[in-house]
Amino acid sequence: MIEAFINAMDKALDALNRYQGKTVRLFHHNDADGLTSAAILTRAFERKGRPIRRSALEKPYPAVLERIFDGEGDIIVFADFAGRIAPLISGLNRGRNLVLILDHHAASPATDPQVHNLDPELYGLKGDLDISASVTCYLFAKRMDEGNADLSALAALGAVGDEFFLEGKLAGENRRAVLEAAARGAARIEEGQTGETYHFLTPRGESEGSSLAEYIATLGAVGYYREGPEAGVAVCLQGPTAASDRMYGELKTMKEERFRREIGRLQAGDLHRTEHIQWFHVEDRFAPMGVKMVGAFCDVIRKMDFVDPGRYLAGFQRLSDFIPGFGPVGMADVKVSMRVSGWMEWQIRGKTAMGLNRLLPEATAAVGGFSDACHSLAAATTVGRGKEEQLIAEMEKILKRGDSSLFHFHGK
Repeated sequence: MIEAFINAMDKALDALNRYQGKTVRLFHHNDADGLTSAAILTRAFERKGRPIRRSALEKPYPAVLERIFDGEGDIIVFADFAGRIAPLISGLNRGRNLVLILDHHAASPATDPQVHNLDPELYGLKGDLDISASVTCYLFAKRMDEGNADLSALAALGAVGDEFFLEGKLAGENRRAVLEAAARGAARIEEGQTGETYHFLTPRGESEGSSLAEYIATLGAVGYYREGPEAGVAVCLQGPTAASDRMYGELKTMKEERFRREIGRLQAGDLHRTEHIQWFHVEDRFAPMGVKMVGAFCDVIRKMDFVDPGRYLAGFQRLSDFIPGFGPVGMADVKVSMRVSGWMEWQIRGKTAMGLNRLLPEATAAVGGFSDACHSLAAATTVGRGKEEQLIAEMEKILKRGDSSLFHFHGK
């Protein structure tokens, strides 16, 4: 399992060595896992003397991919997304560029030999438990040069940011990374009654992992349209500064105010329910924050008492037509993010409820939408504006024609 994964990385590195002198074009997600991934790859490539140009994306939208693949002879790297769309990327690339995908979401094999899909899901690892994108990038960086083992703390921090724990602890390769960081004195593991707390060393001293990950994610996601992702990567590599503190404070205040207003709307009755799904639409009310925020909002409310723990939770947010670094791209879509309660998490892990990585992409395809990064417990896709209720109806169809053993629960 892990050996086959490492062998695939070595094959990609062999191909990379044939592209000497080329700038690496890195496209990465804008949450804590994506930003730590970008930081790890930036450091690893720079140490090899390879110039790198970064671009943060909320999703690798088809309209953006068309622009990325308008040339040839490039090195293109995707981090924390694109595993599922390797066939689409293969069709766009057609052997013209060297492409590396370092993801951890549900994946499909590439069909172009020049596209190396280094997604651990293809090798039997669980991206929502065993390994984060940051740890995937860390393993790749260590295969590039064992000296990159000093990046273990960044790898573990990204895993903490994605919050995929087993009984309150990091598991699998994620756990291996935090143990390596602890052995180097770059992290400290604190045992507690409900699991572990992870602390990371920064230039300011020790910082609790969940808080540090939230700090970085706020810069990258809330501040997506204010060069926040670059600020987040800088914090990963150099530590927080007075300037990043100010940006974080302003962005956090804006997020909390928007979230507070939206919670009030939902408590007042703006949460819609079907047999198995509860959903809401924030329209443009989260602007100027990025669309990562609708998923973050689902995370905040999924445990609140007005949310039914026996139904899937879905939230919609309109996409901006403007993508930083690309300008207007001609999109008229909405993002849908889905989450589940703690109770449903156990149902999905026990295979008595359908995982989001099956449910949402299948329904999205039925309405002509776009799917990429989806986990079983957290997922997001995009659909055309006006197709929101059609998507909910498609999910209900899928759930109702599925194995009846998947539904031992009923919403309230």
